[in-house]
Amino acid sequence: MEKQDHKPIKLIAIDMDGTLLNERKEISLENRKAIKEAEEKGVHVVISTGRTRMTCDDLVNSLSLNSYLITVNGSEIWDEHGELVERKLLNTSYIEQMWKLKQTHETFCWAASVDNVWRDSFPEDLSKHQWMKFGFDIKDDQVRNIVLEELSKNPDLEITNSSPTNLEINAAGVNKAKAIEKVCNRLGITMDNVLALGDSLNDLAMIKEAGIGVAMGNAQPYVKESANWVTSTNEEDGVAKAIRRWVL
Repeated sequence: MEKQDHKPIKLIAIDMDGTLLNERKEISLENRKAIKEAEEKGVHVVISTGRTRMTCDDLVNSLSLNSYLITVNGSEIWDEHGELVERKLLNTSYIEQMWKLKQTHETFCWAASVDNVWRDSFPEDLSKHQWMKFGFDIKDDQVRNIVLEELSKNPDLEITNSSPTNLEINAAGVNKAKAIEKVCNRLGITMDNVLALGDSLNDLAMIKEAGIGVAMGNAQPYVKESANWVTSTNEEDGVAKAIRRWVL
């Protein structure tokens, strides 16, 4: 499906892993060129990622963008000067619950606090940190579904994924679409003026709510079904092709 007579695109929201980045975690020359041309045309380019600042800054800075940045699935919004606009935290008691689930089911996990990204080694006193996201990576479908079912009972959690085998948990109401909408409000534009590109369930909200939602060729099936257009994969400059198709 394509949206006919869509409004002019004034903001491009781009996911990183599986979208902007290839499998070597690099930004291709073609993607860089298309982004630069869009910026030169006056279009805001906003990286919208599940990563934290400490794990995305080098790559984002290499683009020399002059716009907002959305991190940790929308938990944080940063302005064009790198100043924090907003941050939404996860209740520590929920982090404790998820840590127990990780131990019970012996899963791999990670979490993002304001000051660190934690892998399997977590601090002894969880209450001494401000938490934004918890993630599970569970290859066993049955175990993943058990964890998902348990977490889904809590209305204070927003549950998505960034790959078919993981679960990403933020505070309820935190997603990339809401963060982009807040950026749009600050810029005096609407979601109808947005082109959003992504590959996973943590991109789904922005793909569905953007004026034009684009799924990568390597996107999860449901993301493709929900998009207006499917571009090439992240190995085939899919971001550049979408920008040239819809913006340039």
